[in-house]
Amino acid sequence: LLWGRTLPFPELARSVLSPPAPHHSTAPRNWTPGAKDHSSSTPPRMRCQDPRQCGQKLIRRQPLEPREESEILLSRHLNILHLVVLGVGSTLGVGVYIVVGEVALFVAGPAIIISFLVAALSSVLSGLCYAEFGTRIKWTSSAYHYSYISVGELWAFIAGWNLILSYVFATASVSKAWSYTFDGLIGNHISQALQRGFSQYMPDYLARYPDFIALAVVLLLTGALTLGARESLLVTRVFTGINVLVLIFIILSGFFKGDLHNWKLTEQDYTSITPGSGGFVPFGLGGILRGAAICFYALVGFDAIVTKEQEALNPRRSIPWSILITIFICFLAYSGVSAALTLMVPYYLIHPESPLPQAFLYIGWDVARYVVAVTTLCALTSRLQSIFFPIPVVIRDMARDGLLFRKLASVFVHTGTPIMAIMSSGNIAGLLALLFKFSDLVDLMSIGNLLVYSLVSFSVLVLRYQPEQTLSKKEEIDISRHEASPSEPVPEARTSRILKTLWFPNSTIPTLISGQIVYGCTSLLVLLLTILSVILAQWSSQVFSGDPGLTTVAVLLLLLITGVTVIIWRQPKDPGPEYFKVPALPVLPLVSIFVNVYLMMLMTPRTWTQFGIWNAIGFLIYFGYGIRHSLAGNNHR
Repeated sequence: LLWGRTLPFPELARSVLSPPAPHHSTAPRNWTPGAKDHSSSTPPRMRCQDPRQCGQKLIRRQPLEPREESEILLSRHLNILHLVVLGVGSTLGVGVYIVVGEVALFVAGPAIIISFLVAALSSVLSGLCYAEFGTRIKWTSSAYHYSYISVGELWAFIAGWNLILSYVFATASVSKAWSYTFDGLIGNHISQALQRGFSQYMPDYLARYPDFIALAVVLLLTGALTLGARESLLVTRVFTGINVLVLIFIILSGFFKGDLHNWKLTEQDYTSITPGSGGFVPFGLGGILRGAAICFYALVGFDAIVTKEQEALNPRRSIPWSILITIFICFLAYSGVSAALTLMVPYYLIHPESPLPQAFLYIGWDVARYVVAVTTLCALTSRLQSIFFPIPVVIRDMARDGLLFRKLASVFVHTGTPIMAIMSSGNIAGLLALLFKFSDLVDLMSIGNLLVYSLVSFSVLVLRYQPEQTLSKKEEIDISRHEASPSEPVPEARTSRILKTLWFPNSTIPTLISGQIVYGCTSLLVLLLTILSVILAQWSSQVFSGDPGLTTVAVLLLLLITGVTVIIWRQPKDPGPEYFKVPALPVLPLVSIFVNVYLMMLMTPRTWTQFGIWNAIGFLIYFGYGIRHSLAGNNHR
């Protein structure tokens, strides 16, 4: 799109979509042993000859073995405390300083505390699934690779594409929060001037004015990363310590200066334009659940712990415990700040762009207002580095695998940084920060992460029931012969044998047949859970009030879900004890998927429209380019 201003589009399309020259091609990364090495030539374009072949391309997978560049041994020196500090520093940020005000004012009121509790429970389920992958697949910590290894290429592309969405929109939202805080610190002069000059030219679906401060923050970060800047663990630790101390001060201040009457508002306390209906839950149960879907944004970041698996002491124990402790600490911080804020200020008077500094101004503590504002800038700066630095890595990996344009994997020789990935993601994030509303950025980041975490839970469930990927061809043939009856024709024998193994599998370890059964049943369960989530999100009152049609459909769906879950439970699981395993399989990953999908269904039609546009662009790239240039296609049997 940037080059389109100087190049005719047909020439641009040919330059981008044509295969790269041999001396510019990227070597494939440690595919199946014995596969042909295409590092010195362009991979052939894979075209569909029939629907079956096209379907096979969508589910082709990467091997479980580590890549050669990932086999570097690191010293294990990080204990649970180190990992928790890293996780808290990567999680606490814009959610506690900005999102709290937005959700309390417009969505949940003081009941935002319950919203954070629901979001935390959902994060715990997703975190345990992340922990299993992090301790089992040690050479990567990306949901993109997890999906590629376990459920196939199409799901991997969806996971990777939405990881990019989450990181890019998170970067834009944090930079916009940085701009709000800085502007409030100097008296809102910049925003007022921009609003006077540009508001009349801005359409309703965009921000009230272009945020040039947020754009400058993103461009500065992009430039620093291009020049070879690296994320600093020391800076994260220092800012995390300051952040926690200030949050404790805010919570104590709220309890000392707060007024319980703000949780018991009546009609006499309201004006005609006040949102909600008073009390602790002014927006009802729907507001609490809708708030939980948005508050999920604030609890994203614990996956940074998984990236340190190779440096963690006893990762089988330290990784899951660190994730749980991180989520618990962040929940305490978010719920404490939410309680303090709604006790200090009636929820309908909360300032949406600078809630905490304005709350201290409301109670007459003007000096504390500046202290909190400066601390907020420090916390947001630390958060920016933790969320922007992984974006180029995801883009580079997808480009190396051939799912995105190969040029995006180009590396700047002097700094060793993926410069094209950095520049493209930085430009997109800067444009979003400049023009989009803060609430839209938060909603899109939340829905993207909910989808990615659902795919991780799906991948955990599927991979646990799959046979080892290291089987030789001879062993695969022997298993296939063992699972077919010699006394019956092969098609009939195979069908009857599969039906029988639904309830009575004939092996104590995963086989090809049992793995296919679990894959199919899990896919069916995702469909059923999605339908149930739509019904409960859109017509919950009719279902629980006894509407004959909707209640019958919901009950039938629950029965089907239970039956298919039992079929999965009957299949043999991977017996390997060397990594952390999610407990209560298959129930816990399925509950995680259901909660995440249900929260997604609570998003507004506006968010779903924007989310659909983003994924439509992704599918155009994948089916127009990625499916034909995927390196996995060169080694797919």
